[in-house]
Amino acid sequence: MADQISEPLLSHLTDDSGVNDKTRSEALTFDKIVEQSLSDFGFWQFFQISLVGLALLFDAQQIFITVYTDAYPTWHCLNHTICDPSASDICKLPRSAWEWDGGSQGKSVISEFGLECSSSLLRGMPSSAFYIGAIVGGFFLALIPDDSLGRKKLVLFSTFAMSITSISVIFSTNVWIYTFLKFIIGFSRSQTWSYALVLISERVSTRWRPRATMIPFTLFVLGFMSLSGIAFLAQDSSWRYLYLYTSGPAVFYCIFLYLFALESPRWLHMQGKDKEAIDVLSKMSPKEKVYLESVVSKLPLEQENFEKVPTYSIKDFFFRKWAFRRILVVMIIMFGLGISYYGVPLAARDIDVNIYLSETLNAVVELPTFIITPILLERFNRRSSVLVNTLLGGASGVLCFVLSILGKTEIAFAFELGTFFCARIGFNLMAVFMVEMFPTCVRSSATMMFRQALVVGGACCPLIASIGRYIPSVSFAIFGIAMSGLGMFVLILPETKGLSLCDSMEEQEKRDQAVNTSHVC
Repeated sequence: MADQISEPLLSHLTDDSGVNDKTRSEALTFDKIVEQSLSDFGFWQFFQISLVGLALLFDAQQIFITVYTDAYPTWHCLNHTICDPSASDICKLPRSAWEWDGGSQGKSVISEFGLECSSSLLRGMPSSAFYIGAIVGGFFLALIPDDSLGRKKLVLFSTFAMSITSISVIFSTNVWIYTFLKFIIGFSRSQTWSYALVLISERVSTRWRPRATMIPFTLFVLGFMSLSGIAFLAQDSSWRYLYLYTSGPAVFYCIFLYLFALESPRWLHMQGKDKEAIDVLSKMSPKEKVYLESVVSKLPLEQENFEKVPTYSIKDFFFRKWAFRRILVVMIIMFGLGISYYGVPLAARDIDVNIYLSETLNAVVELPTFIITPILLERFNRRSSVLVNTLLGGASGVLCFVLSILGKTEIAFAFELGTFFCARIGFNLMAVFMVEMFPTCVRSSATMMFRQALVVGGACCPLIASIGRYIPSVSFAIFGIAMSGLGMFVLILPETKGLSLCDSMEEQEKRDQAVNTSHVC
C-alpha cells in the first residue's frame, strides 16, 4: 500500500527499455530506498546518532548548571561575641563579623555579586531569565520554515550559540549582565532537543527508530549526572570556571559536529537533492553501496529538471484540519506530562524524606525508561502504550497523596518515584509517536511545538507545588489527575506503529486516507 501512495522518486524519468522496467522505476520511492539502505543498524549509524545526541549532553549541563553556580554559599563567624552561625541572620551582622567559607567571594554568583541579602526574586532572576529565554526562543524559532537551513545546521548553530554565550558569562561584572546572558543561553538552546531528535529520527529505518531515539535521551541524563562530577571537582574554584569547563568542550564538539555529522537524507530529498541524499545513505550504510550505486545511475544528471519543491511552514498546521487537530492533541498531552515530569521532583519536599536522596533517585529512575520504552514501542501500539502509561502514572500520583496523608512516608515515596517514572516513559513514547505523525516538511516545527507544551507545563509546576504548603502532598494528586486525564486525548490520534515516515503533506494525507480505507474494509 505504501508503494502506491508514496511519491515515486524516479517517476519523472522516461525508460525506453520496456514496460516492466518502467513499472519498476515508478515503484521505486525514496522511502523504499531509505528503508532498504538503513535496514541494518551498523557502527556508522550508531556513530552518527551518538554524535548528534551529544548535543543534548551539553544542553543538560546548561539547564542544571545554576544549581551549583547560583547556590547560597556557606559562611562562618569571625567575631564570635556578636556572631552565632546557627542563630544569627547574616543580613543583620556587620560585614567584618563573618566571612564566606574558603575565604573567597567567587564561589557563587550570590557571594560575588553581593546578593546574600537581596530578595529571593533578585537571586532567582538569572534562572528565571534562562527559562523565559527558552520559552521565547521556542516560539520564535518555531516560525523558521523546515526547509530553511537543514537539520544539521540548526543543531550546530543552536549548540554553538549556547556554548559561546556560556563562555562569555565568565566576563559578567554584575548580576544584570549575567541575567541577560542567561536569557540568551536559554533562547539559543530552546530547540536543540527538537533539532537533534528530528535529525536522528530521519536517519534510521522504521525498525530501529524506537531504539535509536532513546540514545540522545540517555545522553541527556548522563549530561546531568556528569555535571555533578564536574561541579564537585571545581567546588574550590570560582563559579565562572564551571561555565568554562562545560562550554569549552561544547565548542570543540561543534567542530566535530560540523566536520563529521551528516545531513538528513529525507530533508535533502525534500529539497530536490536526491544525489546528495544517496551519498549520505552510502556513508551511513557502506554494505548497501552496490544497491545505492544502482539507484544513483538512474537519477537525472541535471538538478534543474526537478519540479520546484513546495514550501511549508508552521501555518500549514492551521490550514489543514487534520494537522491542527493532531498538533493540538499532542500539545495537550505534553502539557499534562510536563506538569508531572517537572512537578513531581519539585513537590518531593512535601514528603518527609531526605531531599538529596529523593532527587538522586528521581534522576536514577530515568535510566531504565530508555530500555523499557523501545520494548513498549516494538511490542504494543502507540496509543495503547501512552494511554495505559498515563493512567498508571495518574493512579500512582493519587496513591502517593493518600498514603502521605496516612503517614506511610516510605510507601508514598515509592509511588512518587512511580509517578515520575511513568511521566518519563510517557515523554519518550510521545516523542517517537509525534515524529511518526507528521511529514518531513513540517516535522521540525511540530517537534518544537511538542517541546514548548512540555516547557509551559513545567512553568506551571511551582504554582501547583506551592499548594502542598497548605495541604500536604495534594500536589501529587493534581499531577496524577492531570497526567491521566489529559493522556486520554491520545485516543483521538491515529495509530502509526509499523508505518514509515512521509515526506510531504500531500503524501501524508494520501497515506492516512489509504490506511483509513483499509481499516473500514
